[in-house]
Amino acid sequence: MDLSQRTRSVLSFVNTVDAGSFTAAARKLGVSNATVSKNVAGLEQALGVRLLNRTTRKLSLTKEGAAFLQQARLALDSQDSSADAIGQDKNAISGKLRMLSTVAFGREHLLPALSDLLASHPQLAIDIDFDDRVVDVAEGGYDIVIRGSHIEDASLIARPICHLQMVLVASPAYLAQAGVPQTLAELVSHRLITRRFSAGKVCPWMFRERDDEIHTLDIAHSSLTLSSPELMTEAAVRHMGITQVAVQHAWPYLERGQLKVLLLGKHDPGPCQLVMQYHHRALISPRIKACIDHLSSRFSDIHAQNVAMDVLEQYSG
Repeated sequence: MDLSQRTRSVLSFVNTVDAGSFTAAARKLGVSNATVSKNVAGLEQALGVRLLNRTTRKLSLTKEGAAFLQQARLALDSQDSSADAIGQDKNAISGKLRMLSTVAFGREHLLPALSDLLASHPQLAIDIDFDDRVVDVAEGGYDIVIRGSHIEDASLIARPICHLQMVLVASPAYLAQAGVPQTLAELVSHRLITRRFSAGKVCPWMFRERDDEIHTLDIAHSSLTLSSPELMTEAAVRHMGITQVAVQHAWPYLERGQLKVLLLGKHDPGPCQLVMQYHHRALISPRIKACIDHLSSRFSDIHAQNVAMDVLEQYSG
């Protein structure tokens, strides 16, 4: 397969994945359905692996296809960057950049940080998904991802933004009715509101024992399971039970007396950080690098969102 045909085949593959079908990809590329299908089949033959599973109803990436997709996007992005540089100012930042961010952080910090970036680079376009679920970065084609450090991905570089201090909270009305748990044994008898990620994993609740060892509480039988920490906080405010959230989600309600902190000193706040993840520095385009540098500078003003123990004691149940 010569270079020009390989490029057409890679374009056909990436657009098929993005569009969801050969027909939609063909429409986008301005070629026939048969041409796109033939290009993808030729690419699979050249690589010696199947990239797409084909059924009568839909297409889906194989494991090899997902891995190749990430590299294909980087290769096409690199070609675009090289083409953009010809006849233009070498420092010009242009093109589309795809991002993924948690909902709360995106609203409070990311959007304000992007306003002056877009003003400085009018040819830059940013496409953002706000989602608290665990999302496949390669499959989504994201350039920059902002999420918790507990979501590990060896293919990405992770730059810390801030520490996430976890707390157990419940409303005063719920505690007045159900009692204030003083031990783990008492806690498990309460209505618990837990978080489940899209992959099915439940966010653990950890506690520090007298010997300073960390114990993980079995929360398999929770009363309510949600995917959004904001909704978990709201559920606790509505007297639906006890939940574990980052302190920044609970803080406004703690100050207003709508929530109380529980088992302070026994509950372990955890080592989780909010991080900005992106591909290896050697493989990122100028527009991605410009965005990373800009956001890193803006986010450096965000203090580790922790609250001192003596301050939290004022809001203890």
